[in-house]
Amino acid sequence: MGEREEDDKEAWLQLRPVEPLPSQCCGAGCSPCVFDLYQRDLARWEAARASKDRSLLGGKESQSCPSKLSPETFLAFRISAVDKLTKDTYRVRFALPRNSQLGLRPGQHLILRGIIDDLEIQRAYTPISPANAEGYFEVLIKCYQTGLMSRYVESWRAGDTAFWRGPFGGFFYKPNQYGELLMLAAGTGLAPMVPILHSITDNADDETFITLVGCFKTFEGIYLKAFLQEQARFWNVRIFFVLSQENSPEQLPWSYRDKTHFGRLAQDLIEELVGSCRRKPFALVCGSAEFTKDMARCLLSAGLAEDSYFVF
Repeated sequence: MGEREEDDKEAWLQLRPVEPLPSQCCGAGCSPCVFDLYQRDLARWEAARASKDRSLLGGKESQSCPSKLSPETFLAFRISAVDKLTKDTYRVRFALPRNSQLGLRPGQHLILRGIIDDLEIQRAYTPISPANAEGYFEVLIKCYQTGLMSRYVESWRAGDTAFWRGPFGGFFYKPNQYGELLMLAAGTGLAPMVPILHSITDNADDETFITLVGCFKTFEGIYLKAFLQEQARFWNVRIFFVLSQENSPEQLPWSYRDKTHFGRLAQDLIEELVGSCRRKPFALVCGSAEFTKDMARCLLSAGLAEDSYFVF
């Protein structure tokens, strides 16, 4: 093999796409996943190498300045505010240019890219701002003591830049599509429910009933209290709370006492909620893997078919 041929081989190897690390997959079943993009780019590279035509490698957009939100390309957004809601949970606002809209449908999510200790990680988060919000979007992020993405998020300050791609999600809400939505959320699983709530209560023609159950450890740990109290004033919205680490209603504000249960969200309460729905409910479930598994089992036992609920 000649020296020129060897150099040409090395040049092509340098252009070969780098296979993602497991940490670069958020695990949310997004399409396209980072591994889907890798396989696409690898096939493009192999075709270009076989034909010795580097022009076939074109078509990649800049990772910092694409023209619009894309599932394949990360777009830079400036952080305009960081609010600490609890000891480990933040509401972060990102600016959009020229009062534009993000373009997500209620319940869809984005993928955040972070780099910690030279390791790239990606995680899925659902914006909690209204789908029609202009000039900004907000996300709710819980940080964990040993989480790599948590270290990245906790370093954020107003004026910093973060990179997102999307949208993703298999649930698309349409006004009056269901008679009633039964929303079962644990912790930050509340996030995908919020824009759906917004879209219903902001639309005077949408007559969907909503029963939302938020599961938290303590009263102090309930996210977005003011928003949820405001939503509960609408004629078609009921909101309940389940607190796993409290057991005394006397310690709660009076306005919460009649809509708060203690312990865990279990079969008996699910059956009571389904039975009290004003119309046949379609259930939305979001939380930990253990929570979603338990809720799916309880909903089936309560008489809802598998096509009568969706797990985020």
